[in-house]
Amino acid sequence: MSVRDRLLQYLRRRLESDPVPLRLVFWNGYQFDFAPGPSVTLVLHSDEPIRALLRGNFERLGDAYVNGAISVEGRIEDVLAVGISLAERFGRHGALQRLARLARLIPHRRSAETDAANVQHHYDVGNDFYRLWLDERMIYSCAYFKTGLEDIHTAQRQKLDHICRKLMLRPGERLLDVGCGWGGLLVWAVTRYGVNGVGITLSERQYAYAKELVTASDLSDRIEIRRQDYRDLRHDAQFDKIVSVGMYEHVGLENLSSYFSIIADLLEPGGAFLNHGIVATDPEGRARGPAGGEFIDRYVFPGGAVPHLSRALVEISRAGLEFADVEDLRPHYALTLQHWSRRLEAHRGDVIRTAGERRFRIWRVFLAGMACAFDRGWLSVAQVLSFKPFGSGGASRPWTRAYQYAEDPPGRDAIPYAGQLDRGRN
Repeated sequence: MSVRDRLLQYLRRRLESDPVPLRLVFWNGYQFDFAPGPSVTLVLHSDEPIRALLRGNFERLGDAYVNGAISVEGRIEDVLAVGISLAERFGRHGALQRLARLARLIPHRRSAETDAANVQHHYDVGNDFYRLWLDERMIYSCAYFKTGLEDIHTAQRQKLDHICRKLMLRPGERLLDVGCGWGGLLVWAVTRYGVNGVGITLSERQYAYAKELVTASDLSDRIEIRRQDYRDLRHDAQFDKIVSVGMYEHVGLENLSSYFSIIADLLEPGGAFLNHGIVATDPEGRARGPAGGEFIDRYVFPGGAVPHLSRALVEISRAGLEFADVEDLRPHYALTLQHWSRRLEAHRGDVIRTAGERRFRIWRVFLAGMACAFDRGWLSVAQVLSFKPFGSGGASRPWTRAYQYAEDPPGRDAIPYAGQLDRGRN
């Protein structure tokens, strides 16, 4: 028996209490099954990836997959399940004590130019690429499900309306969308709630698409799209309402205080701000789960960083805003990512023709892996609604959440508001 065979037999015995449904196929055609009827086949095209596998270096295995040194066969959900099972099993035996993070949480100071480059790396892959697997409105953030049975198009429409209801938008108000993406939220808010909007993005492709969308929707007199960094908003006019969806993950932990301070300065007293973003689930802000962080930082989302929810609330409060409502949407994002992942898989041929085989491999790992991360609670996503107090004291806000779920959104004057106590005598 060769050294390779003895090693593989040893590994199979170590895993026999809970067999992993994996088949290894070597470059010379030799096959080895870790369990009967394997659902996943890993094809090694050279001996280099086997070293990474034996060392438990799943970051390097990710590199090998992206670069074509290995191939995988099987449903992407099954591939992820096998990879996580091996990582967790090897981790218990000390082989993976250097597990990387799912999200990079190490603060590092960045310039506006660096942030712009990071955003463009992620979003300027091409609008045709995103159009293949996002919904019809190109909404690239957590959808909102009421039953879990909705298609992605319905769930994203529900999310847009949920945000607008939370913000209590009313005709004539001035709305700022920080990180406006392809413009879907602004168009929804303007056409259905009568506001006037300003949206900013650092992505060239998003900027061009959103501008075209606004023009095609005959809303050029109601919506202004800018290619602009949030730091350049400091001296802008104030807004009645501000929303930021999936944006603050790009800011960097060291810039959170400045980011929320700028938002607060731009908000009219009594105005509302909704921040929708990913949060870490570890109380200390540490990432959970097996390897993935270096892969994401290198190939997908350079410079990304997420805090624990508590850190976000502290920074919002430090900026002088009063947070009033926090909603965790973790299950919603797990299902959203699964929809995206399955749509990517269903359009595999078109994705490869549009963006190339390498890009397809990167994003199929990223989307399926993130769906798993949210499903297992390694990451979450939260909407935080806050208000800017008037100079005389606390912020005025609704007594309950009932206005968010009414069949017909009530007007601002129909919502019972809690203000300051009546200090007069009885």
